[in-house]
Amino acid sequence: MLFCKFASLQIKAMSTKKDSVINEYHLNKEHYDKPRFRVHNLNDYLRKHYGNTTKPHIHSFYQIIWFKKGSGIHYVDFKGYDVFENAIFLIAKNQVHYFDETIDYEGFLIHFNESFLVQNDSEVDFFLKYNLFNSPYQQPSCCVNNGVELLDEYIIQIEKELNNKIEFGKEELLRTYLKAILIQIQRRKIEVDEKDNNHIINEKRIQLIKFVNLIDENYNKGFTVAEYAQLMNISTRTLSELISKNLNKTPSQMVYERIILEAKRLLLHSDLNINQIGYRLGFDDPSYFVKFFKKHSEISPSEFRKSIS
Repeated sequence: MLFCKFASLQIKAMSTKKDSVINEYHLNKEHYDKPRFRVHNLNDYLRKHYGNTTKPHIHSFYQIIWFKKGSGIHYVDFKGYDVFENAIFLIAKNQVHYFDETIDYEGFLIHFNESFLVQNDSEVDFFLKYNLFNSPYQQPSCCVNNGVELLDEYIIQIEKELNNKIEFGKEELLRTYLKAILIQIQRRKIEVDEKDNNHIINEKRIQLIKFVNLIDENYNKGFTVAEYAQLMNISTRTLSELISKNLNKTPSQMVYERIILEAKRLLLHSDLNINQIGYRLGFDDPSYFVKFFKKHSEISPSEFRKSIS
């Protein structure tokens, strides 16, 4: 069985020129919350949107990037990750990322929003079980050398269905193919985890993802660990043991990391001043925000902003 090796590196400077406000893209600007699904040839897309794809940006939708051929670096939340043959990157909504200046990549881009994939409550559980996006315990990329033929076939069927003039059942079929792709990617990651003796059992995975999603929704509200545990219908002790055993962290650390990540995003891509960023992140006292940021980043907000502008 063939697996790809990959590594991450810290970015010294994400761009030579800082945009005043980060760009946000939607699948449909007027109705971005309605079910949406798109597939693009990666090379064509990068050539057409070169000026935008090479600048840090966010989406209101999810993105699967399949680099079938080519090598370089793809940037996700202040880190650069190696691009290699048959690498797949999974970019969550609201996650900052951008492409390097290479336009000779071959592959595909799949764009979809949550309302396309998740149709009812039972599918919410499915989506959580196979949520590969924005995970705190794995990198945003994986290798799919083992399974390329199957993914190729799914892409072929998707493109045929998108060109099919018969509308009956089209969305349902496309959703089925998308779920199949996500399942196959998850299987590849499980194979790697099992090889590295790092597999988290399914029930624990679901709980972890629920906690991550809750943090993402509430990180600026000042919730305590006890309040997060209550939202999950588990005890504080159970939550702490879950995070400690699987991630070697504390729940508080995960909340702090999410706050720092958002602070860095705002410092890099917005023209808000330090006090405004602190208020937006739920700090009543701007001076405490500065102390908090410096404690967890070993650098002040202003120094960080200068270092990456």
